[in-house]
Amino acid sequence: MKKNRSLFHLVFIFVLAQLAWFLVVGLWIYRYVISNIIFKQVGENLSPQLISKQSNILALVGGLILMVSVSVAMAIIFRHLTIHLKLTLLYDSFIANVTHELKSPLSSIQLYIETLKSRNVPHAKKQKFLALMMKDTERLRKLIDTILDISGLEQKKFVHNFQIVTAGPTIHQFMEDAAAQFKLPDESIIISGEAACPCVIDRNAMRIVFDNLIDNAIKYSMRSPEIGLKLSCTSKHVLIEFKDHGIGISPKDQKKIFHKFYRIYRRDIPNVKGAGLGLTWVREIIKAHGGKINVRSEGQGKGTVFFIELPIYQSTKKRYINSLLKSTQKFQGVKDEPE
Repeated sequence: MKKNRSLFHLVFIFVLAQLAWFLVVGLWIYRYVISNIIFKQVGENLSPQLISKQSNILALVGGLILMVSVSVAMAIIFRHLTIHLKLTLLYDSFIANVTHELKSPLSSIQLYIETLKSRNVPHAKKQKFLALMMKDTERLRKLIDTILDISGLEQKKFVHNFQIVTAGPTIHQFMEDAAAQFKLPDESIIISGEAACPCVIDRNAMRIVFDNLIDNAIKYSMRSPEIGLKLSCTSKHVLIEFKDHGIGISPKDQKKIFHKFYRIYRRDIPNVKGAGLGLTWVREIIKAHGGKINVRSEGQGKGTVFFIELPIYQSTKKRYINSLLKSTQKFQGVKDEPE
């Protein structure tokens, strides 16, 4: 709250400074115009030494250049300052979210260790404690891996294994694997349409995309999840519509859900654990594939639709897609280029 106020104060000061500069320039121009009018009216009665139109013009032009330069410099400084403040806010959000997500499992692990150390715990209960500790440890590992992977994707340091695949069957396999992983009944996922077109993907990375979307559909559903997947191809793109029947997303949240650490907080939604990195990860993976992802929801309680668009191999973004394949071949030590 204090930082929002300080940002408001900076904006207010900047606007006042700009108004002051424009006021000075306006007074300068006004004085120049009035002086010219006076000189035209009484100039013939004045001594020639008192009249110097050239010096007046030079002073006006020089002053205007100075004022514009100062205004531009102030605008640049203000822009960099606002960027710095946004980065600071993002950093604070990162610290707050990650600290919270790390503290919860760590506290749980510490409690179990202290219990095992101070008490004579029966064997069955000890095994249960160890299983819970392993679960919390895995949660910590996933959080750390997610942060590192997102950082690698953003800095283009993430190592991919891109392959040419047929979109439809590959996506079907992703959904089947995710359904088995999350123990979803067959009727909870309905896939329609075909996408018998080639595209270039990293299977492991794209599997993360569908795992995260299904995980969100489960977390943000008040009942048993219902997921619909619609596949199609245009002349240049593979189109994927991922629809759930969950709590929906308000228009203001739709613009922010792909931001790092952004979480939707509403009284009527379940208490969902997480660091707010899943959809950021999804977006970065789709971008790395040369694709796009958008979201649409008609409002609260009306579900959410994610629209994913991936380029078809050799139909669009040829240079970019070929560079993805070449980077994979270089990593694997393969010299032959794709046909």
